[in-house]
Amino acid sequence: MVLAHFLQQEGVWRMRMDIGMLWFDNNTKVELPVRIQQAAAYYQKKYGRKPTLCFVHPSMLSDPLEKAEGIEVKPHQMVLPNHLWLGVGEPAA
Repeated sequence: MVLAHFLQQEGVWRMRMDIGMLWFDNNTKVELPVRIQQAAAYYQKKYGRKPTLCFVHPSMLSDPLEKAEGIEVKPHQMVLPNHLWLGVGEPAA
């Protein structure tokens, strides 16, 4: 589990995630939504609930991807390439 806040100044992010799972997947032959689903299935099995938010490195998004099977996908520079940071998003206070 990873504890962090990925909030930016001036309300750029509308969601935050305090606890998440960092997942490494460098199989670029598989499209990103499929990779997110595979990580989400593991997350749900391990933690008993489905993730709602996934942060990825901006280089992983060739096209804007707002959702992958109900999981909101957001780019963030702090996430390393080929990593997915999944968790349950909460409205920013």
